[in-house]
Amino acid sequence: MAWNEPGGNNKDPWGGGNRNDGGPPDLDELLRKLQQKLNGLFGGGSGSGGAAGGSGKFPWSLVLVVVAVLYGLLGFYQVNANESAVVLRLGKYHNTQTAGLHWNPPLIDHVTKVNMTEVRTERTTGQMLTEDASIVDVVLQVQWHIDDAESYVLRVRDPLKSLQGATDSALRHVVGSTTLNGVISQDRTRVSADTQKRLQEYMDMYQTGIRIDVVNLTDAKAPREVQDAFDDVTKAREDEVRLQNEAQAYANQVIPVARGQAQRIIEEAEGYKSRVVESARGEAARFDQLLAAYQQAPNVTRERLYLDAVQQIMTNTSKVMVDVKDGSNMMYLPLDKLGVGSSSQVMQRKDVSPEVVDEVYQRITDRLRTESAKNRRSQNVR
Repeated sequence: MAWNEPGGNNKDPWGGGNRNDGGPPDLDELLRKLQQKLNGLFGGGSGSGGAAGGSGKFPWSLVLVVVAVLYGLLGFYQVNANESAVVLRLGKYHNTQTAGLHWNPPLIDHVTKVNMTEVRTERTTGQMLTEDASIVDVVLQVQWHIDDAESYVLRVRDPLKSLQGATDSALRHVVGSTTLNGVISQDRTRVSADTQKRLQEYMDMYQTGIRIDVVNLTDAKAPREVQDAFDDVTKAREDEVRLQNEAQAYANQVIPVARGQAQRIIEEAEGYKSRVVESARGEAARFDQLLAAYQQAPNVTRERLYLDAVQQIMTNTSKVMVDVKDGSNMMYLPLDKLGVGSSSQVMQRKDVSPEVVDEVYQRITDRLRTESAKNRRSQNVR
């Protein structure tokens, strides 16, 4: 039942004792009791005298000390090795803290931590117009990290949105100055490099504090409506490249062989030239020596030259015609037949020695030479 209803014995829940008037509790009394409880908690004096006389004092100094300790503890913060902390004091840039334990007054300084080593990725897609008035679908990925924490936090309102807009602008500028075939196949590396360079210039100009690490042109293709025709063109270009490579391989195979043959012919010609020149020089030297010998002994030299010429001619012929002196008949000597017969007879007659054959041959030669000398002397006498 309620404390002020009949039978409730007028028990006051506020601790005011029995009240006969049934009125509201005394606020001053409640405050005094609360002060007494706080004094008991913090070691202050309590008792009936303090409650009655109201002479107890609240320990505000202790409360201030506790608040100061809590305020100081709340001001400590840790900056990791991969982070930087931008400190604003009363809304104005104060400094940038590096890794370690730091303290800043709460409610006065505002600290913003930024991860400086995390590599982030942004992706952009779209249809763009090339230099040759063709449309191409492009997919580009940009990897970046924060290079300047102060600029990233304070210089730009939304660095990510600025990065996306600058990426689209840089990519459209580079694609607009490249042909369709270059964007899709031949110049993809150059497109990525030029886009990265231009995008970094934009980031530096906007003072975003962003450093572009890598720009990858992951995909570039013609629109779906003309994809079939473009595939045919691509196949034709691939065939062209393949045929060029085959022709180059054939040329690489044939040209060295031709060069080797040409070099061999040149070396043979040089050898023939050297041989002919040296032979001519030898013949000239031999002629000079013969001339000197002829000037000393003309008859002997003439005879020797004649015999050498006859020997050379006789060596290269198998038939000899001999003019018989004082006769009208000419003797025909088939040396090839005689040689065969002589060799066969020699082979048949084993009792004839090679020394006998040489002796006979020497006698015949001397006889021919003697007769030839007599003929020449008789002609001279006439």
